[in-house]
Amino acid sequence: MSEKPRSSRLTRIVDCAEAHFGQPVDRVTAPGGEGRSSFRLHFADRDVIATLRPNFRRTHLEAHVLRELAVYSGDLPECLGVVGEIMFQSDVGKRRLNQEIVRQEGSDRMALASEAVAAIFRIQNAARRTDLHDFLPHLGSNVEWMENFVNAVDALQPYAMGIPNTFDRIATAEFLADTGRQFVKWDCRSGNAALDDGGRLRWFDFEYCGLRHGSEDLAWLIGDEAWPIAPDAMVDVIIDAYDPDTGHALPQYLEYLSVYLTFHAVQRFKLIVKEVQKRGWQSKARVRKYDDAGVHPEFAAHICAVGAYFAAQSPRTAMLSRHFGMARQGFVDIMAHSRARKRA
Repeated sequence: MSEKPRSSRLTRIVDCAEAHFGQPVDRVTAPGGEGRSSFRLHFADRDVIATLRPNFRRTHLEAHVLRELAVYSGDLPECLGVVGEIMFQSDVGKRRLNQEIVRQEGSDRMALASEAVAAIFRIQNAARRTDLHDFLPHLGSNVEWMENFVNAVDALQPYAMGIPNTFDRIATAEFLADTGRQFVKWDCRSGNAALDDGGRLRWFDFEYCGLRHGSEDLAWLIGDEAWPIAPDAMVDVIIDAYDPDTGHALPQYLEYLSVYLTFHAVQRFKLIVKEVQKRGWQSKARVRKYDDAGVHPEFAAHICAVGAYFAAQSPRTAMLSRHFGMARQGFVDIMAHSRARKRA
């Protein structure tokens, strides 16, 4: 164990783990920082992830989902037990996807991106073979959520003299409200997948899973501002990996993805701006290490480029592409100014 005194919360986790597994915990590390819900427990013969979340119902739901999906998929952790509010699961690896993807180049990088997308489709396929669709919650299904999601586009107003009247908010919200009954992991940012020592990729953190259209999981990955692959290249990856059993024809699937991802990019943009105002810009390495919001101007510029690209793919949102482009230019200018200062 660390020489730092344990918090009562961590002591509770360790005591529970030692009783559950019948062996002492040698030490504890915090993969996402000590403020997160999960810790890595190092036993003599293996590592285990222990999770204690504020909402114990989500913990029990996640454990049930992991067990159900494990029957048909090896693309996620194994649930090793739940004791009260604490869940134990297998450690899927220390090589986080958000860090591993930037270590790769060229075809190796694209191969890793392809595996991440393919694993999402496999997990969703596995879920269709269970009864999870009978009781999981429908995500983003109420009118207020959808209106807030679409109206967040107002955050782009300062960059292009308002939102054009040709943008039909009501029709767009109605289009996105057709959510479907497909299992979605949710929060498929690249920090929520890891590779083990053998190079096998698995997704983890199913806390917010539920039912929706299905393309939202891909939106979370492509709309991760720290994801270093251009949006058009990611569309090619999706086309190659597409599972026709989703129940959607590919062109309709891609249009839904494009419209949804336009507003997902707005949400990420708003989060970055908010966090920059609170904490200032951070290094890219720190953002990736702690799976943090992308508070670096390069990441901010990237999510604007993602928004511009996907907005342009549908007539429902094409008029917004220019707004993303102008917002992106502001962050490009910040990077150029920073480089000029360093040279001076």
